[in-house]
Amino acid sequence: MSRRAEVFAGTAPALPRRLPFAQLLIPLIAGVAAVAGFAPFGLWPLPILSLAVLFVMLERAPSLRAGLALGFAWGLGFFLTGVSWVYVSLSVYGGMPAWLAGLATFLFCGFLALFPAAVGGLHARLRGHQRTPLAPVVRLLVLLPMLWGASEWVRGWIFTGFPWLVVGYSQVPASPLAGYAPLTGVYGVSFVLASLAALLTWLLTPGRRLAARAWALGAIAVALFGGQLLRGVAWTTPDGGPTSVALLQGNVPQAMKWQPERTLPTLETYLRMAAASPARLIVLPETALPLFESDLPERYRERLAELGRANGGDVLAGLPTGSYEHGYYNSVISLGSAPGQRYHKIHLVPFGEYIPLRALWGWVVEVLHIPLSDFSRGGVEQRPLAIGGQRVAADICYEDAFGEEIIRQLPEASVLVNVSNLAWFGDSFAPWQHVQMSQMRALESGRMMLRATNTGVTAIIDARGNLLASLPLFTAGSLTGEIQGYAGSTPYVRWGNAPVLALWGVIGVGLLALRFRRSP
Repeated sequence: MSRRAEVFAGTAPALPRRLPFAQLLIPLIAGVAAVAGFAPFGLWPLPILSLAVLFVMLERAPSLRAGLALGFAWGLGFFLTGVSWVYVSLSVYGGMPAWLAGLATFLFCGFLALFPAAVGGLHARLRGHQRTPLAPVVRLLVLLPMLWGASEWVRGWIFTGFPWLVVGYSQVPASPLAGYAPLTGVYGVSFVLASLAALLTWLLTPGRRLAARAWALGAIAVALFGGQLLRGVAWTTPDGGPTSVALLQGNVPQAMKWQPERTLPTLETYLRMAAASPARLIVLPETALPLFESDLPERYRERLAELGRANGGDVLAGLPTGSYEHGYYNSVISLGSAPGQRYHKIHLVPFGEYIPLRALWGWVVEVLHIPLSDFSRGGVEQRPLAIGGQRVAADICYEDAFGEEIIRQLPEASVLVNVSNLAWFGDSFAPWQHVQMSQMRALESGRMMLRATNTGVTAIIDARGNLLASLPLFTAGSLTGEIQGYAGSTPYVRWGNAPVLALWGVIGVGLLALRFRRSP
């Protein structure tokens, strides 16, 4: 048998070695379609089907170059559609010229597309090794899901990380696969999702025997049924009584937020909204008070504290702390019955909250109109805030995308609170995608999640990741309700990403051992 026949034994006919543009349209469109699996659409089967389309084509890819091209095309369609809001933040609110913002967005999405491209290229390279090609069942059902999951994990930390649109998020909260989140975290859910896509590919590949198809169908059913059973498991238990909460959404336009003439009206807006609430825990959004803590009028500060004490609880307010001279932080501070406490943001946004390699990228500050772009990083070992009758694990905006960082404050914390200002992204997918990540954090930790945002989505999320209540986008209002604190640890809280990484390590070692054993 020829080498080509050996490589493609058991698969559909190979694609041409040099892929025409029309062939790349298929994965490009599949990548675009996958975005509909995420919020606000929530069509969770679509990412599974989309990856299955990509995997079918990767199984037919005749060369490393073809694998790279197919993966890149899928990634470009996926990210250009899913994170198109980057353009809004750069051009509309950052003041960058439209052409430069468009170019920057395209290059950023092109960089992100390199990760699925690497999956396609590695798959093609490892399956087509001249002396030790991997068997079809191994390369498709073992290698490919592992490569996909590992690529998303790497994307989540390299260059400080961008784990937005990790495919596992699409399964929250309705999919049976959401049941795996408390065990494995979002990367484990992605791995299971990619495994289902691989099983679908195996099931639909021409030439499979009936027994092989039945086995694949059975494995899909077991994965879905197992996830559904796990959704019914209570990993954590209620701790104490319920607490009344009010989440304030000021809806201050981003273009006006930092204007000096808007400072006093903004302070008055939030004071008025807080005064109207009898809640024990009142939460204001990220940088809701648009001035340094040292510039906050003492009477205003005391008035917020009085409101907290009058309700038998506390007010948690977002504002910058520190000074230009000695460094400043993106922070939340508590005012009220409990001794004053604070949390400083740890995971800062590159080019938004600090400029990496300033000697190289300092010009960005001159192009973007960002009022505060040199924040200092908070300490890693900050503990939960004992306020409002709860032990609050606070995180600020983008930090909510990093589950392995959120669990640092667990199991000590009884509830999660995220404060954000997503006005930078306008009426785009970003606010809904962000709330879906908060839903994943609730599932991973077995804790309720509160979200207080400037323009939305302000929301209350239960410990199973369900959206209990929310305010409409771009409206001012107060979201009130009751929350329950929880105690205990999910498997993910105990071990984080370690079990999934260990599994991938075992798979990788096993595949290497298999290839070395088969080498002449």
